[in-house]
Amino acid sequence: MKKFSFSTTMLWVGLVFLYAPMLILIIYSFNDSKLVTVWGGFSIKWYFELFKDQQILDAVWVSLQIAFYSASMAVIIGTMAAFVMTRFRRSWAKLTLSNMITAPLVMPEVITGLSLMLLFVHMADLIGWPLERGRMTIWIAHSTFCAAYVAVVVSSRLRELDMSIEEAAMDLGAGPFKTFMQITVPMITPALVAGWLLSFSLSLDDLVIASFASGPGATTLPMVVFSSVRLGVSPKINALATLIILVVAIIAFISWYMAVRADKKLKMTP
Repeated sequence: MKKFSFSTTMLWVGLVFLYAPMLILIIYSFNDSKLVTVWGGFSIKWYFELFKDQQILDAVWVSLQIAFYSASMAVIIGTMAAFVMTRFRRSWAKLTLSNMITAPLVMPEVITGLSLMLLFVHMADLIGWPLERGRMTIWIAHSTFCAAYVAVVVSSRLRELDMSIEEAAMDLGAGPFKTFMQITVPMITPALVAGWLLSFSLSLDDLVIASFASGPGATTLPMVVFSSVRLGVSPKINALATLIILVVAIIAFISWYMAVRADKKLKMTP
């Protein structure tokens, strides 16, 4: 009989610690009882109730929109910041930018959210914009702190690139912008995709900053879930969380399958 080593045992303990709560949540999403901690039999009625709840559906759509636009803007800002951090000559301006970019990574979200709220209030008093906090202000807030994560991911990739390829392109007549778009961007595409996905997840999951930057006209999904939990956990939230886990699992499986196929094709290529 094969004995379990210490590392294998700790691996399984870690997996159970991470995924046991999710498994319990999935099981109780099929609970017939209104009480989430009391099993009342198998039922899928809460999934039907979920799709009848217009407030949750609207919050999901708002969160997806904000997450998409925030991730896209964060990739643009973060890539420009990463390019400055890695390619510009060392100076006090570069050092200051690097410190300012990495600051949101260690800054408590409460401080970031409060700072942005005060900024929006003072901007409204001084220049009359924004007139009210809503989707636009949440988008700006999320783009701000997500850009820091993108900058770190992209800058690490830029430091690994062979600059001789870009120099060869410019020696052959390509301008800086054309070299960046046709040479640099394709080489850092994996980092850009990783930064976009990370930003999308952070924006979709954020509660604290969105609570400070939002207004009456914009309610994200984490805000709806948090408010419903404070009033008492509804089995509809379990159903919603199960659907989110299912979507993430499908995306992860598709990514794994495509990676395996690409690896097999690479090995078969003579």
